[in-house]
Amino acid sequence: MIQQYPSQLLDKAVEEFAKLPGIGRKTALRLVLNLLKRDADEVDRFVDSVSTLRHEVRYCSVCHNISDTEVCPICSDRNRDTSTICVVENVQDVMAVEATMQYNGLYHVLGGVISPMDGVGPGDIEIDSLVERVGKGGVSEVILALSSTMEGDTTNFYIYRKLASSGVMLSVIARGISVGDELEYTDEVTLGRSILNRTLFDGK
Repeated sequence: MIQQYPSQLLDKAVEEFAKLPGIGRKTALRLVLNLLKRDADEVDRFVDSVSTLRHEVRYCSVCHNISDTEVCPICSDRNRDTSTICVVENVQDVMAVEATMQYNGLYHVLGGVISPMDGVGPGDIEIDSLVERVGKGGVSEVILALSSTMEGDTTNFYIYRKLASSGVMLSVIARGISVGDELEYTDEVTLGRSILNRTLFDGK
């Protein structure tokens, strides 16, 4: 039975917080009660920042990373190596690779991986836009930096098939990352070495 709180306003706030991933009702209650202890102006700033994020955040028109502008700071940085594109599943993976300080190229965020069991096909993620980017020229290598899962490997192979005739070198991050591991949870040293020691992807 769901616990009843002395205030409907409290119950409603707990219900909304509990919708966040990894947040149960007990944790949601602690968070809400913590907000109630804070100064009203501080809570207003918190609410405003979340609302502004939701309504004003953009996705880069080039790589699909989160951005405050039409083109993200990475894609617009003239010091980046524009001949290399690192393909990742999500925004968290961009942050993970950047934290290694071992990569200076550009990114392409797919927004997911191919997963028939979950109803996610090639048309549901940003593969066509990747093919289009490569087709414009100037790209010499595409690094497939997806998680070492069945879905990640399936997506790697699909991209390999789509880019096989493009002439670009396709590489995959070294398997210093254990099979089944999610990229965003890999430690920076292991991930950095995996980027540096990437190998050619042969589609097998």
